[in-house]
Amino acid sequence: MRSTLRFPRLRRAATRAGVIAAAVAAVIAGSSVPAEAAGLTLTVDVGSVVRPATQVASGGLYGVGSDAQPTTAMLLPLNPTSFTQPAPGTTHLGNGATEPCCDSLDVGDNLIRAGAQQFIRMPDIYPTFPYQWQGWGDWESKVRKQVQDRLAETGMTNIHGWELWNEPDWTWNTGQAGSFNEGWARTYKLVDSLDPVTPIVGPSDSYYNHDRMVSFLTHAKATNTVPDVIVWHELGDMDWNSFDDHVADYRAIEDSLGIADRPIAINEYNSLNQMDIPSVALHWMAVLERHGAREAHRAYWFEAGTFDGLFTLQNQPTASYWLYRWYGAMTGNIVRTTPHSWLDGVASYDSSRKIVNTVFGGDSGNNTVRVTGLGAFGSQVRVQLLSTPGSGRHTAVASPTTVSTTTMTVSNGAISVPVNNMSAEAAYQLVVTPVNGPTTSWQQVYEAENQTVVNAQTRGASGASNGYYVGGIDNNTDMRSDSFVDFSVNVPQARSYTMTIRYANGTGAVSTHGLAYNGGGFSTVSYPATAGWAQFGTVQVTVNLKAGYNMIRLAKGAPNFNGGTGYAELDSITLT
Repeated sequence: MRSTLRFPRLRRAATRAGVIAAAVAAVIAGSSVPAEAAGLTLTVDVGSVVRPATQVASGGLYGVGSDAQPTTAMLLPLNPTSFTQPAPGTTHLGNGATEPCCDSLDVGDNLIRAGAQQFIRMPDIYPTFPYQWQGWGDWESKVRKQVQDRLAETGMTNIHGWELWNEPDWTWNTGQAGSFNEGWARTYKLVDSLDPVTPIVGPSDSYYNHDRMVSFLTHAKATNTVPDVIVWHELGDMDWNSFDDHVADYRAIEDSLGIADRPIAINEYNSLNQMDIPSVALHWMAVLERHGAREAHRAYWFEAGTFDGLFTLQNQPTASYWLYRWYGAMTGNIVRTTPHSWLDGVASYDSSRKIVNTVFGGDSGNNTVRVTGLGAFGSQVRVQLLSTPGSGRHTAVASPTTVSTTTMTVSNGAISVPVNNMSAEAAYQLVVTPVNGPTTSWQQVYEAENQTVVNAQTRGASGASNGYYVGGIDNNTDMRSDSFVDFSVNVPQARSYTMTIRYANGTGAVSTHGLAYNGGGFSTVSYPATAGWAQFGTVQVTVNLKAGYNMIRLAKGAPNFNGGTGYAELDSITLT
């Protein structure tokens, strides 16, 4: 759970009906991208913040198969947010598999080390899909066993949702089980009676449907079984064009029924036909970031355990991997991008290093990326352009291609970067820094709101670095409700580092957190009182880190830690 911050409801500037119609015609003809539309401009506004960078789209369905596929070391550069994994004790055989894969409790430690949370898909206890209903007695026995197995895993801190069913709009057996709405309420109450702490997510329809959502939420409100997180799937060709409409419609239904805003998770996105096209994944990244999803998971169409095509079966990176690695490197804030026809992108700005990182694509020909708001970068900037091709999931791509590295003059705080001979299926990265490069050779400042935030909230404040901080780090009951922030940091050398923690403590007395890294034991960090909440001070501690990626946890509560005292908020950490 990277964040529970509520973001503004955003809308497309205009409906591109003509372009969409042309694209539909192209798909019918056997192509998934437009033939050519030159002279387009993607605009990146560095000064217009959308939300903290949390890699909303960097998750997968059955994306992790074990500790070895992918390994934690392979996952960490992608900065994954969350996954949906099968039920404990799963017997599910997905898409031609010959043995069950990816039990959520079996892969959970790998995901924790990578900083990712997970939903448990409960009906995957059944072996076949669509699921073969065996009666209410059988189902409720299976539900009880799953919850009991999870509760026995007292060190498993990354279960952030029970998904009660999957695609009930066509897999629920109404003839034998009764209506889905009644079945949802009955299952919800059973799970809640066994585990009243872990969120419940759904309804998980295979596509967004207004009438079904109204019926479901009306019944759920009447039975006090409204999900904690709303889930649906987006699996059609070019469905990214409709995602903003779906979000707006869903929010209007909530408002009409008097239901408080729920986080939105799209735990299956991208179509069978377009899954392995980097530019299509880029379109999904853009709309998921722009229109307020909390998290989203790449769909499972083929082999489990490959992060849904980001790796080959031999654990080698594919073309799409490099797009997600560029996206995983985004820090600071997501800033506003304005698409032009099919040319779209996602951009971030890290003010601590002065880096603008833009991933983009979706059209062919000679196009332009215009970056504004660069006044703090000086009169000249360094501009690096990379690309990754449109190859599929069975083709290993050892590295992206460096297209160009140039120096450009900033005019009125802006540059216009020509990108010639674009491929409509490829994806591109544009990195803009001051002319001498980033202000530090490696990332030293890590914003708490960019990290894995568990049972706490991302909040905004003018005094917070980057404009956001993490508060509500209040719980230390058990592995389901413990509050902590996991910082994934990447350092150049194995050695001791001074870690400066920027925090706020409005209690008037000293508060404490537990500090652990890389699965080691906990020490105690003390936070003297500050002037108030969201009024920040600093403390320093020493951490001994290995070269490369490390996971640092600051916790009010966590397994193997007795619990912190008082309350403290976290703004950032700085390693020097």
